[in-house]
Amino acid sequence: MFGVIKTRPLVEVICKNHLLKYNKCFNSTSTAANQFVHPVKDQPKNADIDLNVRHIYPEFLPDPNLKMRNHIREKLERSDMLKRRAHIELPEFYVGSILAVTSSNVHAPMKTTRFLGICIQREGCGLRATFTLRNTVDNQGIEITYDLYDPKIQKVEVIRLEKRIDKDIRYLADAEPEYTTFPMDMEPEYLAEGETVPVNPIQVKLKPIPWRARYEIKDYKGIKDYDLPEYRWKLAGRVQKIPEEYVKNDLMQIYRNTIPEDEQKEIFTEVLSEIQKYEIKRRKIKRRSGFVPPKKSA
Repeated sequence: MFGVIKTRPLVEVICKNHLLKYNKCFNSTSTAANQFVHPVKDQPKNADIDLNVRHIYPEFLPDPNLKMRNHIREKLERSDMLKRRAHIELPEFYVGSILAVTSSNVHAPMKTTRFLGICIQREGCGLRATFTLRNTVDNQGIEITYDLYDPKIQKVEVIRLEKRIDKDIRYLADAEPEYTTFPMDMEPEYLAEGETVPVNPIQVKLKPIPWRARYEIKDYKGIKDYDLPEYRWKLAGRVQKIPEEYVKNDLMQIYRNTIPEDEQKEIFTEVLSEIQKYEIKRRKIKRRSGFVPPKKSA
């Protein structure tokens, strides 16, 4: 005969530990009755996080498209992105900034290639984040799209840090070459510490049609004069009326296309703490490399 196992003492111990764990969650000093404070949900939010950093690190925000959302994948991708930033410095840049990217190339004589150009597009989320540079070399327009976290990228240099009026300036491909011509040995232009990033209000003149896209539909502010026939403007007006009437006040679509502020603060709290650690390490390395030990005088 097997003996009877008494489980009541074990249950009592578990219950006591459970009650002790949440005993501090009751606020007895409150003027109202004893109120339960949730140990996670009722903690103070990250109110000190400036959400303007989302313009500096937009790739850390998840895809607004609900079909592409996966919290586990997003968490793993952010971890891989931070590990990549530990090995390479990815500086702050925007659409309209002039960058120089050095990447490995097994077919090049020196096994590396360096391309300089203006950033005309930046898109994608997570490890799928990309940016496109354009330059005109020997009267030939060249565009190269890089994966921001591509392990083949060895160095990213900001030659001129500035913004443009539009968030997407792919229309420079149909503009005059003078707007996208930069020397490959262009010297970097530095901003003073704490100075705001300037916005370049330049407006470009496009070549005659045909163009890559129907730019008149989106009404870019950086285009000086479209110089289009009347029928093109009529077609553009018909296309614009449909989203203005239905999408402008569609609260559900606005909700689907945005990331809640609480979720943004939670993400950037994790990201900024790691990025600050990497910046401190890089500053220490630069100080050590620039330090010259004193020599003993004879």
